[in-house]
Amino acid sequence: MTDWVIWLIDAGGYWGIGLLMVLENVFPPIPSELIMGIGGIRVGQGRMEMLPLLLAGTVGTTIGNYFWYWVGYRLGIEKLRPLVRRFGRILTLEWRDVETMNRLFTRHGEKIVFFFRFMPAFRTMISLPAGLFHMGKWRFLIWTGAGALIWNIILAGSGHILGANFARIDDYLGPATTVAIAMGILFYVWRLIVWRPSDEVTENRECEQEKG
Repeated sequence: MTDWVIWLIDAGGYWGIGLLMVLENVFPPIPSELIMGIGGIRVGQGRMEMLPLLLAGTVGTTIGNYFWYWVGYRLGIEKLRPLVRRFGRILTLEWRDVETMNRLFTRHGEKIVFFFRFMPAFRTMISLPAGLFHMGKWRFLIWTGAGALIWNIILAGSGHILGANFARIDDYLGPATTVAIAMGILFYVWRLIVWRPSDEVTENRECEQEKG
């Protein structure tokens, strides 16, 4: 993965950084750690400047996240109801779970969007529910941008400080990404096995009480 990322950064400069960060948030397997880290290395080599690098990376990240926000916003919470009703077992969701998440986003949407920017995989996924629950567009953009800027400063700064040694991060990102995906799949399988609708849980509890 490293070779074509480096080629696009060197060929496209800041535009290449911005494009890669958009793609990273639309197709998460492309790691922002690698993109911004290499950008930081280029700053250390005098081939880029830090401020335009951070601007390109942050704008690209925000645009990529806004894509998923827009998808969620267009779908909307009410259009989600028939999907939950029909595929609730597969999604391991019922409508009261959706209402709980809606209240959570209403009260703490900014904090959720901001802090999820520092969590691999989830930092992109969180944009979809933000749109579904119609979090204010500018609130979403401001807090997504703020979290992205801080994260990009950390990554670009690390690349700048570590230099060529940072390029080896791809040797660790591949296995780490695989582990993260595997853990996500295992969690879903576990939830699929143990999840029961609340009315079924209540019915089973009442049956046990009657037997007792």
